[in-house]
Amino acid sequence: MQIKTHIASLKKLAKNPTAINVVTVAIITIMVKGLGFYKEIVIAGTFGLSQLLDAFFIAALLPGFVSEVFLNAFKAVFIPNYIAEKKSTNNIGAFQSSSFIVTFGIALFFIAISYLFTDVFLETFFSGHTNEFYSLVKLQFYYLLPCILFWGFASLLSGLLNIYDEFRYSSIYPVLTSISMLVCLIFFKEKLGEAVLAIGMLIGSILQFLFLLIVAFKKGIIKIDAPDFFSLHTQTMFQQVPAKVSSGFLTGLISVTDQFFAAQLIIGSIAALNYGLRIPAFFTAIIVLALGNVLLPYFSNLSLTNLDNAFKKLYYILKRLFLALCIISVLLIAFSDIIIELCFERNKFTSEDTLRVANIQRMFLIGLPFTICGNIIVRFLTSINKNVFMAYISLATVFLNIILDVILMKYFGVMGIALCTAFLQIFRSLIYLGYTTKQQKVLVQ
Repeated sequence: MQIKTHIASLKKLAKNPTAINVVTVAIITIMVKGLGFYKEIVIAGTFGLSQLLDAFFIAALLPGFVSEVFLNAFKAVFIPNYIAEKKSTNNIGAFQSSSFIVTFGIALFFIAISYLFTDVFLETFFSGHTNEFYSLVKLQFYYLLPCILFWGFASLLSGLLNIYDEFRYSSIYPVLTSISMLVCLIFFKEKLGEAVLAIGMLIGSILQFLFLLIVAFKKGIIKIDAPDFFSLHTQTMFQQVPAKVSSGFLTGLISVTDQFFAAQLIIGSIAALNYGLRIPAFFTAIIVLALGNVLLPYFSNLSLTNLDNAFKKLYYILKRLFLALCIISVLLIAFSDIIIELCFERNKFTSEDTLRVANIQRMFLIGLPFTICGNIIVRFLTSINKNVFMAYISLATVFLNIILDVILMKYFGVMGIALCTAFLQIFRSLIYLGYTTKQQKVLVQ
């Protein structure tokens, strides 16, 4: 009887549109991240833990920070409020126009700010390096600045595609950046010189935007109308933006802080920290993108019709996901040395680099189950417009990160920085879970 029940459940699950979307996004994400991972292998073999690679990671830090904190945060509050607008007045043309204008304004503002304060940023966070190193950072930084604009529009377009269940296109577009960087690295490395990685990323960001724009027009999703910044759901979206941006900004500061402390250590520490994060980030991206991209619009729709069921679905997913992730984490920790050796150890990436990166990876893997489950809870809280609390927790996390980085780095070096990140992910996810349980009692009568 139990076997028949399980078979019936699997058949039912196979016909569930949400489950189909999750599996579809997961498969595409594995392909996309797989190519992205191959790109990292090629880069590691070409440059090793070198000064040029340290400079590239620093150059990409600020544009990536702006994209993740401000542009992706705006996308996160855009989705639930767009769905609410669609279900009520259906004035989506005005809503889209307002959102595109805001994205354009935010992107231009931060491009200008980043350009004007480049020297201040480097001297404040990465002091003590040579002029040659700073020149190397700025060379790549100026190529990466325009990416902010293209990333912003791509983020909003991918959000629109998610709303209309076009998950295939919104999941596959990042592959264009990996392809672009690989082409530049393999065929034009000598010609492009030290800017090869930055130029490859810039070309990729342009291709991503154009791809999503063409798909959105062909699918009839773009509906531009006169913008209305004073409609109910547009105003609600704007009210949620400060809290969501603050939360993203403070969370993003953790990465900046980690890079800052790593820069105080020996050359190659920044690159080692980034490579130690590659495998955990690979699994995080696959699961968070597969579940998160589908679940944000799913929870946004469900919370408007049956909030109690939305909470129950969240807990159902978290229980099973956490158990599976614990098993995965233990296996990856046990085989970290072998994994890093197989993935990266070649050419300029030595066996000593392998041991160093493997230990850093183990620290990140401790927090992997909490990182992913915490991200799922964040998607849920965003879907019900509960962003203010997350901003407060992010503020507390930033201060805790600085304290633990200083303490753990003193005893464990760059490995201590990774261990600090794991502790923070555990702390953050448990706090979010407790808050979500409390919200269920308050909101569901």
